Amino acid sequence: MKQLHRSHTRGVSKNHWLNSHHSLNFADYYNPDRTGHGQLLVLNDDIVLPNNGFGLHGHKNMEIVSIPLSGSLLHKDDMGNEHIIDTGDVQIMSAGSGIKHSEYNPSENLAVNFLQIWILPNKVDVSPRYEQRTFDPEKLRNTFLPIVSPLKSDTDAVSIQQDAIISLAEIDEGVTLNYITQFKHSYCYFFVLEGEVNIDQEHLHKRDALALTDVTKTTITAITTTKILCIETV
Repeated sequence: MKQLHRSHTRGVSKNHWLNSHHSLNFADYYNPDRTGHGQLLVLNDDIVLPNNGFGLHGHKNMEIVSIPLSGSLLHKDDMGNEHIIDTGDVQIMSAGSGIKHSEYNPSENLAVNFLQIWILPNKVDVSPRYEQRTFDPEKLRNTFLPIVSPLKSDTDAVSIQQDAIISLAEIDEGVTLNYITQFKHSYCYFFVLEGEVNIDQEHLHKRDALALTDVTKTTITAITTTKILCIETV
């Protein structure tokens, strides 16, 4: 089974400092066909203007991943963490039994564009946890690099409390890759960050997505130089 999610069909939330696009149901956006995909619940594509951000607020029993695409975020939480998350970093916050945090764009003149991804955990009410890493962009070249994973073999990845892997790839024009799933009966959500690509006989452009159910191998061919995200869950 597959669903094609075109960029222009995403939900939108806007105010004077935030422009957010929702690939899956979030806030006031509701589509009966977008109620998550496997354990993936939320994929938001957020642009936050300079000197603005999300004030202190709480989460519980959710794996929350932030991936800056351009610019930087300042993270603070009630566990005492205070970190800048730059482009090329990946951050995970396992909210567990409860955590409060804020996310702020500290720049005076540059907007920050980041992905916020929510994945349901496989255990509830665990102790909250924070982890952040920088991944090597050279390792994305024509391969899928896991940046979030529960597998110890994925040494570049932050760990997650779920059978879920988030991978990034930068694919040269004309190159074909096969994505091989790690879990049985996997759900895969492919999200095109830049470029133009064919996935499972579907033609996708920037910010389009393809949701696949119960897959083991998916073939991806870059029509132009492409950057793509894959979220695999059970």
